[in-house]
Amino acid sequence: MLEYKRFVQRIGLVGITNILISLSSLIFIPIITKSFTTAEYGMWSQILTTVALLPNIANLGLPYTMVRFLSAETDKTKFKESFYPMITTTTISTIIICSIFLIFAQTLANSLFNGNVTILRITVIISFFACINLMLISYYRTIKKMKKYSLYLVLQSYIGVFVCIYLTMSHYPIETVAWGLFTGYFAVFLMMVINILHNLGFGFKFSTLKDEIKFALPTVPSNISSWVVDSSDKYVISIILGTAAVGCYSPGYALGSILLMFLSPFAVLLPAVLPEYFEKGDIDEVNKYLKYSMKYYLLLTVPAAVGLSVLSKSLLLSITTFDIAQKGFIVTPFVALGALFMGIYGITNNILILEKNTKILGKLWIFVAILNIIVNILFVPKFGILGAAIATLICYIFAFSVTTIVSKRYMPLPYEHKSSIKIIIASLIMGLVVYLLNPIGIINIILVSIFGALIYFVLILAFRTISKKEINMIKSII
Repeated sequence: MLEYKRFVQRIGLVGITNILISLSSLIFIPIITKSFTTAEYGMWSQILTTVALLPNIANLGLPYTMVRFLSAETDKTKFKESFYPMITTTTISTIIICSIFLIFAQTLANSLFNGNVTILRITVIISFFACINLMLISYYRTIKKMKKYSLYLVLQSYIGVFVCIYLTMSHYPIETVAWGLFTGYFAVFLMMVINILHNLGFGFKFSTLKDEIKFALPTVPSNISSWVVDSSDKYVISIILGTAAVGCYSPGYALGSILLMFLSPFAVLLPAVLPEYFEKGDIDEVNKYLKYSMKYYLLLTVPAAVGLSVLSKSLLLSITTFDIAQKGFIVTPFVALGALFMGIYGITNNILILEKNTKILGKLWIFVAILNIIVNILFVPKFGILGAAIATLICYIFAFSVTTIVSKRYMPLPYEHKSSIKIIIASLIMGLVVYLLNPIGIINIILVSIFGALIYFVLILAFRTISKKEINMIKSII
């Protein structure tokens, strides 16, 4: 029980961290959308999309490999002899990828940033530090120092956001505001380098790198393809409809994708916790962790998906312009449902990763990425930005379905069907109440959201979705 308690505490810590990070993005949306044109906000969204892309390519799957190979390593010398070669490999790869972007700067700028080469160059510099920071921050995840892991993530977001807010409020151009984003990545980079060198020292040995890269490389197509499904729709919209359409699409998409913050704690902690039990042959313990993770994920995410879908238009009217809200609110329900399925996939795929069957995930996401691009190209000209949201939903459902079918060959699937049905019913009742209340204005939205949450949790308790044992454990943690 003590181990489960510690696991839930860490889930809570990482969960709060991701809520704070998501809030940092939402805080800036009303400021930037009302200070710049829709097209300029579309360029800002493209900056964020590109910064999310490059680490998926340049890191070669090594951040996750570090967690998988080194989370159980207790010998400090062996740890650093694996850690530093991974960092070196990532740095070289990142320099190569960034150089390619700079060589084709004008062409890429024409397609993504309305021909603004300056924005592209700033984006590449930010992306370089985003790549290195992902590797460095994975060190804290690997050694289970979740407080420092969370602290650096929050600082990276909020330093950048606060500087961007200052620059925007001071009426600087979008190019200068982009440099504000850089400050967060660079400041945290310096902090982590100093801290890691102090705690770990320095050591170099390439003897294990071959095995680690062999494990990591098959995950790269999965990472890139996952990004394609998650973010390439903005590139397609930009090319076909222009950056103004991206500006209308992005806030609604951002609202729906907030649900992925509920996945993040499980995605961070499960790969660090499960290998220890799996290597000991304690499959029952692995199943327990997966089952509880799925239950708590659905307990939080299903009502959030319903609530965001119902409140989408009201929220966007409060935090963006009328034009963006009118065109973009319909995107949120599709993205939210897709994010829900993505989260279920993100927990279930741990079964395949434990079995070191990463090749099938790579093949799956290559296919899903191709499917996503094809559906976007077909749907965006016909349905506009809604077509991109539908494409995202289709692809997430497909990835979830295939992973579920393959995973059950190795291990029982981590579903509690009765509790899942109760969660869905409680969420729909809550959603109906919120829809009927139809709040207007941010204060009313907050009050109705709190009321809806109370209704939901009363129903969850009335349906006995959570056992007394689980309630007592939650009380002891609080």
